[in-house]
Amino acid sequence: MKTINLKSVLRIIGLTLVITAASILFCIPVAIIYSEPLAPFLLAFVTAMAPGAALYFLTPSQIREKITTREGYLSVTMGWIALVLAGSLPFLYSSTIDGFTNSLFESVSGFTTTGASILTDIEGMPRSILFWRSMTHWIGGIGIILLVIIILPTLKVGGYNLFSLESSLKQKILPRTKSVAGVMLMIYVTLTVAEIILLTAGGMELFDSICHSFGTVATGGFSTKNDSIAGYSGYIQYVITIFMFLAATSYVVFYYIVRRNFSRVTGNEEFWFYLFFTTASVVLVTMILLAGSERSFELAFRHSLFEVVSTITTTGYATNDYTMWPPAAYMVIFLLIFAGGSTGSTTGGIKMARHLITMKNLRNTVIRLQHPNAITPVKLNHKVVPDSINSLMSVFIQLYIILFIAGALIMIITGIPAEEAAGASAASISCVGPGLGASGNMGNFAHFNVVSKYTMMLLMIIGRLEIFTFIALFTGSFWKK
Repeated sequence: MKTINLKSVLRIIGLTLVITAASILFCIPVAIIYSEPLAPFLLAFVTAMAPGAALYFLTPSQIREKITTREGYLSVTMGWIALVLAGSLPFLYSSTIDGFTNSLFESVSGFTTTGASILTDIEGMPRSILFWRSMTHWIGGIGIILLVIIILPTLKVGGYNLFSLESSLKQKILPRTKSVAGVMLMIYVTLTVAEIILLTAGGMELFDSICHSFGTVATGGFSTKNDSIAGYSGYIQYVITIFMFLAATSYVVFYYIVRRNFSRVTGNEEFWFYLFFTTASVVLVTMILLAGSERSFELAFRHSLFEVVSTITTTGYATNDYTMWPPAAYMVIFLLIFAGGSTGSTTGGIKMARHLITMKNLRNTVIRLQHPNAITPVKLNHKVVPDSINSLMSVFIQLYIILFIAGALIMIITGIPAEEAAGASAASISCVGPGLGASGNMGNFAHFNVVSKYTMMLLMIIGRLEIFTFIALFTGSFWKK
């Protein structure tokens, strides 16, 4: 087995820092418009650019078009760590967030599109800082799309080659990487611009429209308001709901729509399962709210639709405090934290494809109990799912549950109430944001202790990197020649 080319890995980390530093400069016009200090962003730019440029331009190696699996694992993980460290710099230099831990928490939550926050007075923050905070979502979102659609399938991580654009991706993707990435970026920008226009047309201030669109399209959830979306009109809430749903749709589906390959869209089982699952959940919660509260039908439907879509898509925006809902509806929301949207989107969670494959495995198990000799292969999109990938799906879900329990236990031991610890652990590994109790969708995580915050940050990164990529670095075989 070949050794890891650390020079190539370092250059990728350097490139990540250079891109992050360049992104920070977009906050300067905002600071000028609102007469806010420029120094935090200039200092952050220099601090991130200096090591980034040194690693990228001075490391005597080229980033190969085709890297080994181990180099890919290491590059992806270290790249994300560099990204969140650099992203915390504007918060630190502006002194708008207290301490390194809280600044890093907000950065990790931003770039992983989790949306959990330690801020208690969002509206009291400088607008340029709020813009950077929302921009971390948008940058992280496009990074996730490229990670899930291009990088992970190439590295064969977690069975992602099953969801790729071509069944022969490993042979075809490299010459087409730039083309595919360009189409994905075009779709991402189009959704963002379309939402900004619709929100502005509905009376939302342009600055807030941009920030909320960044959070919606990236399924992140950082808002510029203390009460999230609750203070806006029904029109605004419906528009954001639609775009949250679209953002959690696989970009592979959008890709085929752009290419006018509609047969691939109609044959995408995950998309139809996602549509059915979301609809069924909205109907269930609406019925519970109608029976257990005095809401009108429209209000019960709107609150249900928004919160269910916000949770399934792992966005985390809020229009109503679900911790005050009837217990049955509150429990449904908690279970939906684990759901996740479509594979190949910016969402976190377990993902619809894995749920669908699990249900098909359950159905086949029942069939084999009745007919022991029956041959019942699991198929997705009319293709047989190989046993190796099928096993990976089961292992992924098992690891997911283990990590959720471990995270909750650590936080409980440090003194966090059990309900909040469970919610925080689930929300972190699923990259949803809001948890339970005081840290629900109208709360925050400012009252969490340092150990709990670092536990949440670790879970956010592990969940964002789809578990296997991160865990692989801690196996002895990874580092052996």
